[in-house]
Amino acid sequence: MKWYYTFIFILFISIIAHGQKLNGIWRGKLTQGPGGCFKEYNIEFQLQIKDAKVSGVSYHYSDVVNYVKEEFTGSYDSGKKLLNISEKKVLTFHVPSDCVPCIKEYSLAYEKMEHNEVLTGDWGGVTMNNYTSCPPGKITLSRVAESDFEHIKEIKVDTGIIRLDFYDNAQIDGDSISVLLNNKPLVTDQRLAAKPITVEIKIDLTHTEQEITMVALNQGEIPPNTALLIITAGKKRYQLYLASTDKKNAQVRIIYERPNTSLQ
Repeated sequence: MKWYYTFIFILFISIIAHGQKLNGIWRGKLTQGPGGCFKEYNIEFQLQIKDAKVSGVSYHYSDVVNYVKEEFTGSYDSGKKLLNISEKKVLTFHVPSDCVPCIKEYSLAYEKMEHNEVLTGDWGGVTMNNYTSCPPGKITLSRVAESDFEHIKEIKVDTGIIRLDFYDNAQIDGDSISVLLNNKPLVTDQRLAAKPITVEIKIDLTHTEQEITMVALNQGEIPPNTALLIITAGKKRYQLYLASTDKKNAQVRIIYERPNTSLQ
């Protein structure tokens, strides 16, 4: 009997351990049938598995400018190495006006082939809000070390006037930056210092998303080019640490959400 319980315990631990091995970033391609916005596009899962329960976020995107971010839950069968994932809601999206986000369900099989780990399977779903069927398709994902959205931070605000203060992070080492607002110049070739570079932007219901891009004009004395960004939105204050290189800019998306004024 003692051996039996020991066996069950070891099996339980191995199931948990295998689930944890799937935690991380998975990226690949998703195809869909006729009538979809794209025949093929990129998809990324930020996956967490604990006690056979699956959670995380997904990104559907043609590039990091045009994307849909969704929250998902699901289950993992370690014996069959099968993942069932259901997207629950759209967190944010930035897509062409003729595209409608789709809330999807996936059935995925895990397989390890030499040094490559893959998740493959099928998907189906319904469009956001009107619940008509999306053209189903196939999905293939591989484990990757870093998210395509690693350098993009999202801040949600409920006020229309936003102040941005850029400081040199830690030691002042001669970092110079330009700042773009929706790909248009907002700050041009200014040096980061103890005194902030300060700008204000406006957000309203017709322009609910504003994308801030920090471009490194040099690497200073201590690469990479780093900045402390303080975002002040009404009574809320956010502190972000940004890093830019000659290959990758730092980005922040500020998303306006209408204040909840309903009486409690």
